[in-house]
Amino acid sequence: MRPEDGAWPGAMYPPTLDDIATVARELLRELPEPFRRLVAVVPVKVEDWPDEATLDSLEIEDPLELTGLYRGVPVGERHALALPPEEPEMIHLYRMPILHEWCERGCSLEEVVFDVLMHEIGHHFGMSEEEVLALEAEVRRQRASGP
Repeated sequence: MRPEDGAWPGAMYPPTLDDIATVARELLRELPEPFRRLVAVVPVKVEDWPDEATLDSLEIEDPLELTGLYRGVPVGERHALALPPEEPEMIHLYRMPILHEWCERGCSLEEVVFDVLMHEIGHHFGMSEEEVLALEAEVRRQRASGP
């Protein structure tokens, strides 16, 4: 599932929820340590669209603007004696907005899923937008240099 030219193997059909989930799992397995170990406990759920309640809570009108979302308490904000979280932590990937971005960018699907996934992993760590971009660059560098 890594076409060099950015085409999807089943070019006649758009990637399914399972296809996006497979790409995400492969990317998570390829993360260098310590990133892989630190995010191994965070489930990734792929859905077609964000729900209305999520869009409303984030004040987003166009669902194509939300490709992913981290729900949970960022690692840096957790306290040793904290109460259990209100909801389990999870990374959501939204298939239709991802496919829209994939078409607009003209890159590989893996690249778009990588960007969205790394962004949400950054939120899991409680990083600022600048720190997330630095994390993405570091992981890209480590992936390119190999094991």
